[in-house]
Amino acid sequence: MLNQVVLIGRLTDDPELRYTAGSGVPIAKFRLAVDRPFTNQQGEKETDFIDIVTWRKLAENCANYLKKGSLAAVSGRLQIRSYDDRQGIRRKAADIIANDVRFLERPSGSDQSSSADLDSQSVDDVEISGDDVPF
Repeated sequence: MLNQVVLIGRLTDDPELRYTAGSGVPIAKFRLAVDRPFTNQQGEKETDFIDIVTWRKLAENCANYLKKGSLAAVSGRLQIRSYDDRQGIRRKAADIIANDVRFLERPSGSDQSSSADLDSQSVDDVEISGDDVPF
């Protein structure tokens, strides 16, 4: 079986960094705007807005070095989750659980040597229960 996703897009907002309640593990969430490779019937490009979740050191690095508008490449796996909305209706949501985020633009005002180690950040699979997720 294979569940692998690769995306390149721009952040729609700054990453949101939180920590799990039980063990204090860092988790960052952000949304990536990814253009579709074709145009619609009106000749316009459409964009998908995809939720990305990162864990541990990768989460901290994303929160520290990415911001709204940053260009990033994300690879990870698709995860579908279910939840009840405020009206009690069962909903589903899709997230990409990232295991690698590549920063495709250098932060403005930084020198090349200090950010060279931030070009690629990755983590191993993380085992965290649903109770730990703060979102």
